[in-house]
Amino acid sequence: MATIRKRGELQWQAIVKRKGYPLQSKTWNTRKEAEAWARQIESEMDRGVFVSRAEVERTTLQDLIGRYRIEVLPNKRGKHFGPALRVLEQHLGKYSLAALSPKLIAGFRDKRTKAGLSASTVKKEINLLSKLIDLAGKEWGVALPANPCAMVSRPVEKNARDRRLQPEEEKYLLTACEQHVALLSRFALETAARLGELLALRWADVDTTKRVMVIRGIDERGTKSGDALRAVPLSPAAVSVLDELKKLPRGIDGRVFYWWKASDSFSKTWGRALTRAHASYIADCEKAGGEPDQAFLIDLRFHDLRHEATSRLFEKGVFDSMEVASITGHKTLAMLKRYTHLRAEDLAKKLG
Repeated sequence: MATIRKRGELQWQAIVKRKGYPLQSKTWNTRKEAEAWARQIESEMDRGVFVSRAEVERTTLQDLIGRYRIEVLPNKRGKHFGPALRVLEQHLGKYSLAALSPKLIAGFRDKRTKAGLSASTVKKEINLLSKLIDLAGKEWGVALPANPCAMVSRPVEKNARDRRLQPEEEKYLLTACEQHVALLSRFALETAARLGELLALRWADVDTTKRVMVIRGIDERGTKSGDALRAVPLSPAAVSVLDELKKLPRGIDGRVFYWWKASDSFSKTWGRALTRAHASYIADCEKAGGEPDQAFLIDLRFHDLRHEATSRLFEKGVFDSMEVASITGHKTLAMLKRYTHLRAEDLAKKLG
């Protein structure tokens, strides 16, 4: 039975003693609060789920974020981690882990949403907070009885892309690109690999005889999906691209697409290629007296080529879902479906 005793004129202390558990005590402003806290602690001990709150009450989210920046962040590749950590620190950093309730986190979600942040951004911030809490409990000895983020709904993303590369767009894009950009684009359309994976690809991991390449991810830290490596079959068209690349000067670091160090350094090159392709298309339309589409190619992202390549793998009818997933590196069929957009007219042809 818990002991409730008055401390001074305005406070009440609750003390819980139970064999096999360290003594638990906490001071409250009212007797009612002290009794409620004691009942909760005793209930958790009865059910065998009690976790001492001493550490989580002393540790703030800011403390966790500081440790995460030192021990974990240097090994992360995503660009959103740093900004998300700053946001969490700004809005929730002063709170102890014990104070991180579902209500508090839901309030943070709503505040960020009302400020105009995208559902994707807010979702990533809450997911990162959840990972911080799990990491603290599993590896750093600062455990909550339950992760409060698990009881907070995430904003619904409504920005899923269904962009397909049209044949006319592909023609203008590959014609307008510089040679090495065109070769990279063609290879992406044949392999469904991510831009970062392609820029990290080394000649040592390419076997044109067996028509296989091994993707190891950026800096050999594994692929984005978490696998140490992924073997990707090469189509005759992909091998043809590699044969063309072999005729060009080799880079000194052994990478196949050595012209760009990382995805960020490729963005300006891609933007220039789209601008040239768009201008060429407009000029041809005006010359033919037609009405050009002013949005032609402008909104195309390089990552859309991965979507396009994944869809084409299905349209060829050679692979089943699991085989396509092994090629593209998608962990779940749900994610594979998100990156696959089959043309209705192509599906209609299968109906006879």
